[in-house]
Amino acid sequence: MKEETTDGYRHVLKYTGIFGGVQGLNILVSLVRNKLVAMLLGPNGMGLASLFNTTVNFISQATNFGISFSAVKHVSELFNSGDEAAINHFIMVVRMWSLLTALFGMFVCVALGPLLSQHMFAWGNHTLHFILLSPAVGLLAITGGETAILKGARQLRSLAVIQIYNILAALLISVPIYFFFDQKGIVPVIVLIALTSMLLTIRHSYRLYPLRLSLEKGMLDDGLKMVRLGMAFVVAGIMGSGAEMLIRTYLNVSSGDLDVVGLYNAGFMLTVTYAGMVFSAMETDFFPRLSAVNQDVAASNQMVNRQIEVSLLISSPLMAMLIISLPILVPILFSGKFLPMVEMAQVAVFAMYIKSMALPISYLTLAKGDSVGYMVLEGIVDILLVLLIVVGYHYWGLFGTGVALSLSYVFEILIVGTYTYMRYHYRLSIQVLQYAGIQFSLGIAVYIVTLVDNPLIYWSLGTLICLASLLISVSILHQKTSLWTALTTKMKNRFSRHA
Repeated sequence: MKEETTDGYRHVLKYTGIFGGVQGLNILVSLVRNKLVAMLLGPNGMGLASLFNTTVNFISQATNFGISFSAVKHVSELFNSGDEAAINHFIMVVRMWSLLTALFGMFVCVALGPLLSQHMFAWGNHTLHFILLSPAVGLLAITGGETAILKGARQLRSLAVIQIYNILAALLISVPIYFFFDQKGIVPVIVLIALTSMLLTIRHSYRLYPLRLSLEKGMLDDGLKMVRLGMAFVVAGIMGSGAEMLIRTYLNVSSGDLDVVGLYNAGFMLTVTYAGMVFSAMETDFFPRLSAVNQDVAASNQMVNRQIEVSLLISSPLMAMLIISLPILVPILFSGKFLPMVEMAQVAVFAMYIKSMALPISYLTLAKGDSVGYMVLEGIVDILLVLLIVVGYHYWGLFGTGVALSLSYVFEILIVGTYTYMRYHYRLSIQVLQYAGIQFSLGIAVYIVTLVDNPLIYWSLGTLICLASLLISVSILHQKTSLWTALTTKMKNRFSRHA
């Protein structure tokens, strides 16, 4: 039993490291791009780009019928069966539905252009901008369908390569255009990046399954089951994207200053997006394994708690280091103009401590096939997030949005934890609570140090606390995984072969 447990922890740690590493590489390239873009556009331009990107993502998620999610399940099942004829037929179904949703999404973006311009901006007429952004919505729909095909066919290496090339392409496209055209280049950059992403994706997917079109009468009907499965996730995605769009619109309208939106977006990017790279393995590795044991309460509880432990132990030292180093990182990653968001980002980091616990629990509802429950929970959390941001910004400005982000995750874990306890009998383990108590306390200690004006105390004491967090995590992971023993054995075997 001990060996099984050890192997289980090693598996979680291994794949968290692999997928987190790919995301880390992507993020490093993104940091270079964001630094250059921040210097070229400034907070005002980044705020405008954030509003346009958020709108495109919102419309895309609202009109893609969940194909990018639901198609993965069906393609994967057919892939396991080995029925090539059925696989090829269903891939044609996916591609036909993707094309239809692409056209539908473009139409919606054009039709809503005047309404979006009126309600999202307190200045100027931006209807033409939204019309010109409509191709990006269509391109995202095509990309989503082809990505689902690659996921279902287990082409993880291709997906990783596509991600890396997408980031490099975004860098090469955006910097020259922003350099020559400034804010006038925002819309072309968004469309060109979406086009490049689609071309890179279909290059791999068409090579695996060449493009074949069919106008058979039953093709649309064959995809209805896939579409129905994805609709609950579409609604959840709409609410999430809608919440982000409402937040940025509120900050823009209430402050009358795009700089505030740019600062909030940069802080959100640093804490929630970049710091969340350690959670990237969950959809690819953890969710399928959890689904396989979803009928076994004890096995499900053990798997969720194990995932929480590893995620918490890996992310906590990184979060502590992020809190203490933000005053240096922000000017390096963006520019000195973004320093006003440091206090907001430092307090928002605590959201990631809580997310490391809340996210694995949230996957229980998905593994159980409880799409309606997932949709309702996501809706409640999104509503709370918007309300907390409004209250936080009203009373404490940008710093209040950081407090709101962290509080939203506190409410999320309470709501999701209560729901899964009552419905699926899920319980947090004593070890999870112990590790969370230790690492969260160290995180608070680091944050308190940031309030000290003395640089010597700030850096010396802050560094010591970060080291303590790191050593505790490494010690616990070593005990649970025997990872160092495995690595040592592997190295010895390699040297033996070369001897």
